[in-house]
Amino acid sequence: MNTVSRRQRLWLVTVAILVMGFLLFNRQPDAGLIHEFGGGTMGTRYTVKLVDLPPDYTLEQVAFEVSRLLQRIDREQMSTYAPDSELSRLNAAPVGQDIALSAEMTEVLALALALNRLTDGAFDVTVGPLVNRWGFGPEDRREDRIPTQTEIDALLTRVGSHYLELDSARHSLRKTADVYVDLSGIAKGYGVDKVADLLDSLGITSYFIEVGGELRIRGYKPGNQSWVPAIEKPVDTAPQVHEIFYARGEPIAVAGSGDYRNYFEADGVHYSHEIDPQTGQPISHDLAGVYVIDKTAARADALATAFMVMGTERGFAFAEELDLAVYFVTRDEANDTFVDRYTSRFEHYLDSGN
Repeated sequence: MNTVSRRQRLWLVTVAILVMGFLLFNRQPDAGLIHEFGGGTMGTRYTVKLVDLPPDYTLEQVAFEVSRLLQRIDREQMSTYAPDSELSRLNAAPVGQDIALSAEMTEVLALALALNRLTDGAFDVTVGPLVNRWGFGPEDRREDRIPTQTEIDALLTRVGSHYLELDSARHSLRKTADVYVDLSGIAKGYGVDKVADLLDSLGITSYFIEVGGELRIRGYKPGNQSWVPAIEKPVDTAPQVHEIFYARGEPIAVAGSGDYRNYFEADGVHYSHEIDPQTGQPISHDLAGVYVIDKTAARADALATAFMVMGTERGFAFAEELDLAVYFVTRDEANDTFVDRYTSRFEHYLDSGN
C-alpha cells in the first residue's frame, strides 16, 4: 500500500472511530449493558468491552486511558514503521553499543528471548530482514519480490536471537551483529496484556479485550454468561466462524496466527508472511491457522507464531509435551476441507460448562 492510500484509509478509520465513540458514549445506563469502545492501533483495530465501570471513572475516561496506553506502546515504543520509536532507534544503533531500554521493551525482549530458546528458534524477533525482503515489512516492496537463494543466505547471517545480549537488571541491550528486531509477533499480545493490567488496577473484574485478534478475557458477561470467543475459518474471504469456545469465567489470554490473510501468489505459488527463521523461506506446510490459550497474550501471541513455523505435527507434539491449550486447523487439499486437531488442555474450553 502506498503512502497516500494508507493515509486515506487511516482517515476513514478515524472517522468511523469518532462516530462509534459518539454512539457508545451517549447510550443510556442499563443494568444489563456491556460498555464498549475501540479504535485503531498497531496497524489494526482494538475493542474493549466492560461489564462494570469503576466508581470514580466514566467510560470516556477509561477509553482515554486505554487509547493513551496503546499509543505509547505502538507509536513510541514497538513500531518499526515510526522512525523515532524506541524499536527503530534500537535497530539503528551500532553493533556493540549498550542501548538503554524502557521497562516495557526490556520485558518484551526478555520474553521473546526466553520463547526463542523454548521453541528451539521457531520464534525469533530477529527475522525482520527476511520479512522485509519478502515484502511483508515496513520497507517498500521491490518488483523482484522473491529473493534469490544467495540473498536469503546473506540475510540469514543477520538472523539469530543469540546476537542480542539483554541485561534485564540494567535495562540495556547490546547487539553483537547487525540484526534487525521486529516485534510484530509479540507486540499486539503485549499491548493486550498492558490494557488488562490497567483495567485490573481500576478494579474492573469482567472484560473482553481484543487487539487485532489477540484477546484477554476475565469474568462473565451480564447474566453470568460466559464470554464466547470464536476461531476464525482460515479463508481469505469475509470472516467466518470456524469454531467457538468458552472462557467459563476464567482469566485467559488467546492469540491466533495463520497464513490466509497476509500473503501473495506468484506463478501459482502461495507465499505466506510467516517466515521460517531457520530457512529464510515462507512456510510451505499445510497448517492454515493455530490458536493458543495461555495466561498472557504476549506469550500466546509468540507461541502461535512459533507453531505456524513448526507445522501441525511438530507443533502438536510440542504443545502436548508442555501441556499447552492449542487448536490447530490444517488444510486437507485432497478433500478441499479443513481438519481440526486440538490438545487435551484446549478441550476444556470447548465445553460450555453448563
